[in-house]
Amino acid sequence: MDVLDARLCLMLHSLPGLGDLPLSRLFLQYGSAQKIWDSDPGRWTSLGVSAESVSAAQVVQSQHLSSAGPPGIDRQLDSLVELGAQVISLTDARYPALLQRVYDPPPILYARGEIELLQQAQLGIVGSRKASLPGLKATSQLSGQLVQAGLHICSGLALGIDHAAHRGALDAGGKTVAVVANGLDVIYPARHRAITQEIVGSGCLLSECPPGCEPLRHRFPKRNRIISGLSLGVLVVEAALRSGSLITARTAMEQGREVFALPWSVFHIGGRGCLGLIRDGVKMVLGVEDILEELGPLYQCQSELAFPEPKPSQALYGLQAGEVQVLRLIGAEAIGVDELVQHSGLAVSRVLAILSSLEVARKIVRCDGGYIEC
Repeated sequence: MDVLDARLCLMLHSLPGLGDLPLSRLFLQYGSAQKIWDSDPGRWTSLGVSAESVSAAQVVQSQHLSSAGPPGIDRQLDSLVELGAQVISLTDARYPALLQRVYDPPPILYARGEIELLQQAQLGIVGSRKASLPGLKATSQLSGQLVQAGLHICSGLALGIDHAAHRGALDAGGKTVAVVANGLDVIYPARHRAITQEIVGSGCLLSECPPGCEPLRHRFPKRNRIISGLSLGVLVVEAALRSGSLITARTAMEQGREVFALPWSVFHIGGRGCLGLIRDGVKMVLGVEDILEELGPLYQCQSELAFPEPKPSQALYGLQAGEVQVLRLIGAEAIGVDELVQHSGLAVSRVLAILSSLEVARKIVRCDGGYIEC
C-alpha cells in the first residue's frame, strides 16, 4: 500500500459534506489524491463541492498536509496498515473496470486480499438473510458449480444466502469477493469472523467505507450497487416481495447487467420476489447451464478481461483536461449529454464542444441514446 496516497484518500473521505459524486468529479478532474490536494479548493465549487467541504479542505491544507493529519486519520491509516489493506481510488489503474463504468461508482475503495480478482469475471449472488434450507442448498451447489466453470462469486457477507454463496465457492476451491457495508476493521455479522479470514486468504474483502465505519442501515443499499457493478450478472436465489435483494436486482438492471432468479412455489413467501422477477422477464434458472448460456462468451474471456480495461494513459495523450474528464465518463454503454453534464460538472456548451472534438478525433461515436467509446 502506498501509505502517503492512502493517507491523502482518507483525508478526502473525512471532509464534511463531500458526497461521492463531487469526490468522483475531483478525481476525474485532477487524476489523483495528491493532485487534488495540490489544487486550490476554492476552484472545487465548479465541480459541485459544497462550501462546507471547501472550507474544511482549506483548513486541512494549512494545518495537516505536512503533519499528522486531522484527528482520526492516523488511527484509520494504522488500521489499514495492520490489516494489510489497499486503497484504490477511481482513477487508479487497479480500480475494477466494470464497476468504474456504472452510474455512481465509489470514488474510493478499501480492499483486503487478492485485489486482482476485482478485474476478473464474477457473478453476484444475493438473497434472503432468513433463507430456507432448500434455498441455502441451492445457493451452495450453484456457487460451487459456477466457480468450477471459471467464474468468481460476489456477495455481501450477510447471513443466509450470502454466506452460502461464499461458502459454496470456497468449498469448491474457488475464489469469492465479499462486499461489506462497514469498515474493513469491523466484522459484521460477528459470527462471520472465521469465513471473513478465509475470504481474505482466498478472495477479496471490499468496502467503500473507511476504517471504523459501522454497518448502518443506509450503507447496505449503497453496498448492493457495488455487488452488481462488479459482476457480469446477478442471481437472486430467494427473496420476499420487499427486500434488499430486489433492490440489488433493480440496480443490476439499471447497470445493464444480466439478472437471474430461481423459481419457487407461490406458497413460499420468501420466494415471491423471485417469481415477480421472472414474471417481469428475468431469466429463470433451473441449473447452472442457464446462467452460463446467458452470459455466453463473457465468462470464457476471463483471462483477457471480459470487459474494457481502464483507458490507458496513452489514449489520453494530446487531450485537454476537460476532454479527458468527459472521455473517462464514456464507455461501452451509451451515455447522453445530460448525464455527461451532470457527472462532469461542465457547462452544456462546453460538453457539446468537447463531444464534437472527440468525435472528430474518432475516440467516441454517436449512437441511439447518446455516445459510446470507439
